[in-house]
Amino acid sequence: MQTLLDKFKLGSEKEDLQVVIDHISKGVVFRGTNLWILILAIFVASLGLNINSTAVIIGAMLISPLMGPIMGIGLGIGINDLKLVRLSFSNLLVAFVVSLAASTLFFLISPLNDAHSEILSRTSPTIYDLLIAFFGGLSGIIAVCTKNKGNVIPGVAIATALMPPLCTAGYGLATLQFSFFFGALYLFIINTVFIALSTFIIVQVLHFPKKSFKETKAEILARRTVWFISVLTLIPSIYFGYDMIQKNNFIKRANKFIATEARFPNDYLLDQQIDVDNKRITIVFGGKRILPEEIEKLKSLMKFYGLEKFMLNVHQGFSSAGDVNVSAEREKLNAMDAIIQAQQHQNDSLQQYLTSIKHTIFLSSVMQQEIKVIYPAIHYIFIDQSNVLNHDDNDKELTIYIVLRKSLQSKSDYQKVKAWVRERVKPTPVTINFVQ
Repeated sequence: MQTLLDKFKLGSEKEDLQVVIDHISKGVVFRGTNLWILILAIFVASLGLNINSTAVIIGAMLISPLMGPIMGIGLGIGINDLKLVRLSFSNLLVAFVVSLAASTLFFLISPLNDAHSEILSRTSPTIYDLLIAFFGGLSGIIAVCTKNKGNVIPGVAIATALMPPLCTAGYGLATLQFSFFFGALYLFIINTVFIALSTFIIVQVLHFPKKSFKETKAEILARRTVWFISVLTLIPSIYFGYDMIQKNNFIKRANKFIATEARFPNDYLLDQQIDVDNKRITIVFGGKRILPEEIEKLKSLMKFYGLEKFMLNVHQGFSSAGDVNVSAEREKLNAMDAIIQAQQHQNDSLQQYLTSIKHTIFLSSVMQQEIKVIYPAIHYIFIDQSNVLNHDDNDKELTIYIVLRKSLQSKSDYQKVKAWVRERVKPTPVTINFVQ
């Protein structure tokens, strides 16, 4: 049992705590390079949201420096360094204002104003977003505190998703959709508070060296403030999470009701819509005319599915059986067939998308393990998905980014790495970029 517990100890891998403090403190300030990278990352993320591209949004999250001041706040509170807390908070505020202004400007001049799924998914945060931020933040600070950091930090940047909420808030301001603005802003606050809280907790667990408050009351007040803000952020997310679960349950019950009870001889279901917010179920049938008493009987069965507060609307797409216009019916059937084929094509495209994602993630992981043996200076290999998804299998091109801890020894080493990568992904054409 003791041997098993020893496997979870961080002592042997723990970085010098003063080195960790210096590292986090350096990443707090936003000026010069950091500020320009932030602005460019905001434009990249906004573009990704605008064209509904997951790959572009992930790229923006990887280059964003927003984690620095957030971890600085958690560290500063944990070690009683009020100067670091003030510096981190002021820089986070600068980053927030600059990011919001940049994203708002982008969406004001962008000709595309539709709210795609990548935008809509960031307007209703729940308890699950809070848990993602908390556990992602724990992973990030633990990685920073260890000598072998691996690929955790890029993963944390993607999981906690600080950039997209700010860009979505900018979209809400630019289009005057304030429900989007406040929903995305709340998601950003959730991520910020719980990444800082996770940093604070790990700082306490690993016993970072603390600065002494002049008064014990001040230290107690600081601790209480941290937990008060955390709880204040937690409460709305619990409500939204509960509301989301309730809506999902209603949708499940409504689908079961339609599949089980909404059956009529010589009729088939053309369409169904479930509006949970307005408590309305709409179903459209094609075929012979459904009698009013049949509809009333169907409505009476809703209480057995917990849907007694819902309104049921039954629409009929065709006339009664005696005077159905055959050509009109055939037209509608053809239209339905076209919709089914389009849906099937979309499903096939989605499956191809998922397969491509899995393949390139696996390929980059394997390549990274292999090349590190030859060139330890290579830190990370990332395969861009955007080119892969927009081409047929015979015409696709990979873009590979190779992140270096330090420069390779000679130009010939760079050429050798490029030759190895091309041979490794052969016959697929590839563009190779080195990043340091």
